[in-house]
Amino acid sequence: MSLILCIETGTDICSVGIARDGELLSLRESDQGRDHAKNLAVFVDELLHETSIRPDELDAVAVGMGPGSYTGLRIGVSFAKGMCYGLNIPLLAVGSLDALAQVAIEDHEAGIMNIEGWNDAVLCPMVDARRMEVYAQIFDVKCNQLSNVSAEVITEDSFAQWRKERKMIIFGNGAAKCQELLPDAAYISVVPSARGLARLAHQRYEEGKFEDIAYFEPFYLKDFIVIPSKKKLL
Repeated sequence: MSLILCIETGTDICSVGIARDGELLSLRESDQGRDHAKNLAVFVDELLHETSIRPDELDAVAVGMGPGSYTGLRIGVSFAKGMCYGLNIPLLAVGSLDALAQVAIEDHEAGIMNIEGWNDAVLCPMVDARRMEVYAQIFDVKCNQLSNVSAEVITEDSFAQWRKERKMIIFGNGAAKCQELLPDAAYISVVPSARGLARLAHQRYEEGKFEDIAYFEPFYLKDFIVIPSKKKLL
């Protein structure tokens, strides 16, 4: 049995859910810009009231660990750590691309989308990394990882071997960069959501794969670079 608060803040979407044994009970989301610091606590409070769950009934907090927005990831991870410290419960970390792939799989299972050749396809969730770069990873339709997470500059040759061998399904907020350069891939509308964490977090909870709350950091993939302002200070 597990009752887990799930948090995903690695993109412009702030998403929070509560799941019991891997099944989502309730969800709050906003895509109205990066107001994660303002929305996160409000969403958690609303979910707890809606489900009549007390904070001390939670078994764990799960957070999307990245890659994604530096600021968004830090907000989500810091909030999750604070709850775990305060409630003395475990922290679970789920790869944000794993969770995005899981959303696509659950949408297909629910009949929300019907993709020809789905069973033999590979899934390629993408998170925008600015310019023509994306964070991407390849999965099969059972959410098994077929590649490592990578930062990819999109060209006509991107993912050439995968596209040659199998149908590739691309989605996420980095997918729009690929449509002209990779016209042979299939594109679906799937966005990051805390609901993608529910099953994966439950699996990690059952396996006892907890994070060290004191030392856990988001997976940025690339170092955060501060660009000095060109404005002269008077």
